Amino acid sequence: MRAIVVERYGPPEVARLVERPDPVPGPGQLLVRVEASTVNSGDARIRAGRFPEGFGPVARLAFGFRGPRRPVLGNVVSGVVVAVGPEPRGRAAARLAGTPAARLAVGDRVCGMTGVAMGAHAELVAIARGKLARIPAEVSFEDAAGVLFGGSTALHYLTDKGGIRAGHRVLVVGASGAVGTNAVQLAKHFGAHVTAVTSGRNAALATELGADRVVDYRATPPEALEERFDLVLDTVGALSPATGRPLLAENGRLLLVVASLGETLTARGPVKTGPAPERAESFVALLELVAAGRLRVVHEPALPLDRIAEAYALVDSGRKVGNLVVHPHPASTRRRSARQAPERRPS
Repeated sequence: MRAIVVERYGPPEVARLVERPDPVPGPGQLLVRVEASTVNSGDARIRAGRFPEGFGPVARLAFGFRGPRRPVLGNVVSGVVVAVGPEPRGRAAARLAGTPAARLAVGDRVCGMTGVAMGAHAELVAIARGKLARIPAEVSFEDAAGVLFGGSTALHYLTDKGGIRAGHRVLVVGASGAVGTNAVQLAKHFGAHVTAVTSGRNAALATELGADRVVDYRATPPEALEERFDLVLDTVGALSPATGRPLLAENGRLLLVVASLGETLTARGPVKTGPAPERAESFVALLELVAAGRLRVVHEPALPLDRIAEAYALVDSGRKVGNLVVHPHPASTRRRSARQAPERRPS
């Protein structure tokens, strides 16, 4: 199979297209032909060896000192099941029994996240059944891949960490990114009043996604806002606990998707941070919203896998809008795969 490998940390050009052996699914795993993946901020940080303040030594211990220990990056996969691994045993089998993932079979359209195993920037990936969700017929491979990273992060922060309710006043900082575009829409879905902070060039997009008010951060930095909010969701690391707390209304919460090690370790009371879990049930909820036309997946024009350096350069620039999808397979083979996939039902 073709795959992108990153053998040493560095600029976008360190990502190289190579031939690697096809993966073999282990117990409880499925082999998925990857029709779409994404290049997100997490991928870019690992590729560059550039981590939030204070996380560098810990991250290099986890991922590798001079380069990624697992050289095929990417943790978002959308595609078709092409092989099934051996049945799991013991506790793994018990956890899987009776779940929707237990019924997945060859030919099913699926999507999911691979976690620290990564491996999605390739034509094939072996992934645990429990990490996958079935893609509704109304949802494309691109949209299924595009919604997972940003959507699951936004959903976790707004619900689990933020306790969002109808009527809440929500500030979304970085409203044009992968997390931000989903956060604006999900907050509106939950009945909140949303103020979006983004650049002037993306103001119209934020309005289209449902923001009640849009603030150009170049004209008005978020910490200078006079309004107070029930939830402040910073998706880009623009705020700190010191600058974000004054924006909170009584009993408000400051949600820092990007935070330093010190901020993460000292987060208390209204300040919430930390990684978002990758839950198949969250993927299902997001996919249902996309299928129903209630959640728009925003992404840049898709790129083929052999142009992934361009994708990384756009992520590094900070000017990416929404998600950035890559296609591991050439267009001709994608068309054949699409003809084999279930037909879309009329909406």
